[in-house]
Amino acid sequence: MSLASPFPLDGRRRHPSALMAARTRFAHRSEQMVAALLDLYGIAWTYEPTEFPLQWGPGGVVTQGFRPDFWLPDPGTFIEITTADQRLVTRKNAKVRRFRVLYPEIPIAVLYQRDVLGLLSRHGLDLDSSSAA
Repeated sequence: MSLASPFPLDGRRRHPSALMAARTRFAHRSEQMVAALLDLYGIAWTYEPTEFPLQWGPGGVVTQGFRPDFWLPDPGTFIEITTADQRLVTRKNAKVRRFRVLYPEIPIAVLYQRDVLGLLSRHGLDLDSSSAA
């Protein structure tokens, strides 16, 4: 799924409700906010497009997988957003490490809570704000 730029050729900005972040159902508010920022800057993205097997059981059955939050076709990078409590962050970090071992050719960036809060703060937003766009 590609994203049309929020900056049409005629110079008028599209209404935020027409952007991808407004039409996608996210697992967490932080993902919605990051998507809105990607839309704002005209960065194409796809939400959770691929699940990568991380562990296999008997007969080759996948027993653990990892689905990064965003795929950015240009520059060709996955992004994982991690704003959960420390116990869950530790588990997710283990998945990211395993992903990097199994798929070293696939770039992935991890944004932690401090990173997301910093991005939002620079744009006058926070995770509790009523509008992501």
